Amino acid sequence: MLIAKEKRKTNIAEYILYLWQVEDLLRALKFDLDQIGKSLVSRFDVDDDTRLEIFDWYRNLATMMEKERVTKTGHLQFILNLIDDLNEFHIQLLQTGKDRQYPALFQLAKPVLNEFKSKSLEKGDNDIRLAFQALYSIILLRLQNKEISATTQSAVDHISKLMGHLSARYLQHERGRFEF
Repeated sequence: MLIAKEKRKTNIAEYILYLWQVEDLLRALKFDLDQIGKSLVSRFDVDDDTRLEIFDWYRNLATMMEKERVTKTGHLQFILNLIDDLNEFHIQLLQTGKDRQYPALFQLAKPVLNEFKSKSLEKGDNDIRLAFQALYSIILLRLQNKEISATTQSAVDHISKLMGHLSARYLQHERGRFEF
């Protein structure tokens, strides 16, 4: 919860990727509240009230995942909605020309996204959802200590730059500092 709050304020893409990791952690812990407390909540050095708030946050996410039937795979609807919002924002950035750097970043990332899409099981995803899937795949590979080739890392760097720029503009837009 503390990490998620901070990421939501500073980098929307990192926030989404973090929530995907939390979903996977809850799945790994089989939604067992005792394990969630021991494995996730206990690592925070906070007062008892904050600890309870953190526990409630994890419990609420677990409950939502169960209600939305994403206990095995998939993502919570509010996260998917946020990704869709980012995709709409992405389209506006491309169409309006208000940010001259963004289309260039997208052109560098587009071939990588197309390649990832050709290898992905979910062919109908939009570019931003594909970007998240690609970035999360790399996170998972790193967590498994698997080697990432220089070519793959270079490709991911293009996606990372695109998503970093998109995230920054999106937050500026939310705060009224960037208009179309």
